[in-house]
Order: sequence, then C-alpha cells, then structure tokens
Amino acid sequence: MNKFKNLFIIPLLALALFACQPAVKTNPVTTGIPEWTKNSVLYEVNIRQYTPEGTFKAFELHLPRLKELGVDILWIMPIHPISEKNRKGSLGSYYAVKDYKGINPEFGTLEDFKSLVNKAHEMGFKVIIDWVANHTGWDNQWITDHPEWYTKDSLGNIVPPNPDWSDIADLNFDSQPMRRTMIDAMDYWVKETNIDGFRCDVAWGVPQDFWEAATASLDSIKQVYMLAEDEDHPALLEKAFESNYAWKLHHILNEVAQGKKTAADIQKYYTDSVNKYAPGAFPMQFITNHDENSWQGTEYERMGEAVKTFAALTFTIEGIPLLYSGQEAGLNKRLLFFEKDTINWSNLEMQKYYQSLISLKKSNEALWNGTAGAPMVFVETSAPRQVLAFTREKDKNQVLAVFNLSAQPVEATIQLPQAGDYQEYFSGETTTLEKGSTIKLDKWGYQVFVRK
Repeated sequence: MNKFKNLFIIPLLALALFACQPAVKTNPVTTGIPEWTKNSVLYEVNIRQYTPEGTFKAFELHLPRLKELGVDILWIMPIHPISEKNRKGSLGSYYAVKDYKGINPEFGTLEDFKSLVNKAHEMGFKVIIDWVANHTGWDNQWITDHPEWYTKDSLGNIVPPNPDWSDIADLNFDSQPMRRTMIDAMDYWVKETNIDGFRCDVAWGVPQDFWEAATASLDSIKQVYMLAEDEDHPALLEKAFESNYAWKLHHILNEVAQGKKTAADIQKYYTDSVNKYAPGAFPMQFITNHDENSWQGTEYERMGEAVKTFAALTFTIEGIPLLYSGQEAGLNKRLLFFEKDTINWSNLEMQKYYQSLISLKKSNEALWNGTAGAPMVFVETSAPRQVLAFTREKDKNQVLAVFNLSAQPVEATIQLPQAGDYQEYFSGETTTLEKGSTIKLDKWGYQVFVRK
C-alpha cells in the first residue's frame, strides 16, 4: 500500500488537547529541549556556493568570522553524494541523495567533514545537517536492492513525490525495514561525526511516528536539536521536533513589504495562532533561506527598502532567527541551485548590523527562544495599519519594539501598560515613555526600547 500524505490530519479535539500539553521530547536517556538552544541563532551554510572551492576545508576558514558575527547553530545543507540519474543541471540538487552514509566528493572527504565539526565544536558552535527522508535520488542503491521501499503507481513504476520533482523518487513509509535503515543512517552521523541534530527536509511528507522513533533513537545517543521543514502539523513538535518554519508569517512579511498587507495582518496572524506552539516549542523566523533566495528572489527583491526592518522584526518576535549564507554580505542575487555560483564576500556591509541584532537578542532574556524567553504582548497604537508595537517581559527585563511597517513616515501614540525609563537599543539614548507616548518613525522605521 502506498503512503498517503494526508495521514497527518488531526481531529480538532486532538489539536485542542495537544495545545495544553508541553512540547517536550521524552525518551529513556534525555528529556526536554537542549539547553543550548535557549538564545541561539541559526546560520544556514551552503557549502557549494560559500567559497570558490566549495569544500568543507574552505568553509572552515570562515568559522572565526561567523564566531565574531555571533551565530550559534550551523545548519549545513545536505552533505551526501548527489544522484546522477535524472539530475537537474550539471551539479544536481543537494536533495537528491545517492547514499545516506556517504559524503559528496564535491565537498571533500568524511575526514574533512569530521575536521569541520570538531573545529566548530572547539569554537563553541553546534552543527546540524540537512536530512532528506521523504525521497532519494534515482540511482540510490536502495532502488536496486529494495524497490519495495518506494512509492509506485498502478503499473508498478516508482514515482517522484510530484511530477515537478522529477530528479527524486518517493519513499514508501509503509515499509518498516526502510524506516529502520533510515534511522540507522541518521544514528550513524551522530555516532560517527558527533553532529548535534538535523534540519529535516519535507518533514510534512513523512509520518509523525517515524520522526518520533528517529528522534528517540538519536536522543539515546546524545541530546539533539531537530528542526522540521513544516508548519501545518503541530503534533510533530510534541515528541520529534523543537522547531518548525514560520512560513505563513514570512509570506505575510513579504506582502506587507510590497504594500499588499498591513501591520494589522501580522497582529491578526498571531491572534489566529493562539496555542499553535505548546510550551517549549518555537518557530524559526527568517527573511531568506536557500529556497526563498533561489526560487522566490532575494530579500532585496521581495522586501526592498524594508530589509533591515523585517530583519529586526525576526530578531524581536518569538522564535529562533535564521541567517542564510551571504546575508551578512548583502547578497543581492539569486544563487543558482543546480550549478556553481559562488557568493561574493568582498563587501560585508551587513555583518555589523546582524551582529547588533544578535547582541540584542542574546543580551535580553525576554527575547530568548521558547519558554526561556517571554511571549509577545501587543500594544495598542493610534495607527494599527502602519505601526506594530509589542512588549516582551521576562523577570526584570522588558523589551518594547515599535515598527513602522509602511513606506510613509508616521507619528503614532502607543498605549503602554506602564510608564518608565527606557534605553533605545540602536541609538543608545535613554528616554521616558508615558502610557500614551507619541513616537515618530521614518518610513520603515523602528525603535527597540529596553528596560532592565
């Protein structure tokens, strides 16, 4: 029997019950979410495009700069050999895996990868790798040895997940031997290279019970961080994953930048998302990533003059922020996905800016991830379609963020719950804000006020 993608549909009653439960992973060895994720920032590494060499060794030379930048978790895009059969372009997609226990020779050797992980660990980074469980490439040995592990049509032919993904073959998760072999391969990378977790591609296309079994196995080796490429299946966060994608919010941000939606739509998104994340789980926030950059356009194409505004927003709202390779260099081109297309590092114009955002997050406990931080509380303003204002408060630390999400200057009154002296983070100036203070903001302007 072929697998069905709608196995994830959860009755509304079950969803309501889930919303009341803590989102923690439990197994015989570890319980809960890795402590080191509490104020972490993710950084997605595109090894192929990072340097002219496109190797692990060449990327390793960038670690000191990334340490200075302040990121914590290095998410490395797939490191496995890429299938040649039905390959797209000359180099193919990283996500067409030929061998789950192999290393893409384009990047180097297994020893090169171990060296990178060890060096990263010595410098205080954590390392996660991309895992592609939903499908394989067409010349993966599994197709030859175990064709029964794949989804087939009525004629018995192995098929891709959808016609557009012609370079990959869909796996059938009704096969228990395939599941066991897949989990064994995931365990291998933790045992052999000491990585710290996985970003799981197309997590929504794989049954929940597989991910729960995989995470239990991984956590029995060491406590891992698991990021799901998913948003619509919150039960995945109960035992398998700590984080998922805030895709819907990301799309709203793009539309606000393009004048198609307003600040009020962002607040409505949160109103409609009550109890979406149980205690402990948290979304990944971003203005770009490998998919967005290559297929939807750079952040400058999608957000124009508002890039810094929305970057600042992703560092102050709830969730773990993501930076993508080249973002700190003001990358303003779509990287080719199936070809070599090296990032230009000649102008690190955004490095200091992202350093400041990372410092803002780390130095204010209210902005930390999940239950380590504080929830957002929206503040009423006199211009709700233009201005988004909210507070986050943890113990004595309070952050007030005010954003003009429009291309016109605005003067708005904000109804603070209490008056007090605040320091504006970016200017360093201290000011007294009353309960009905008026704030002037340039187009796409923002201010972040801190009290401790």
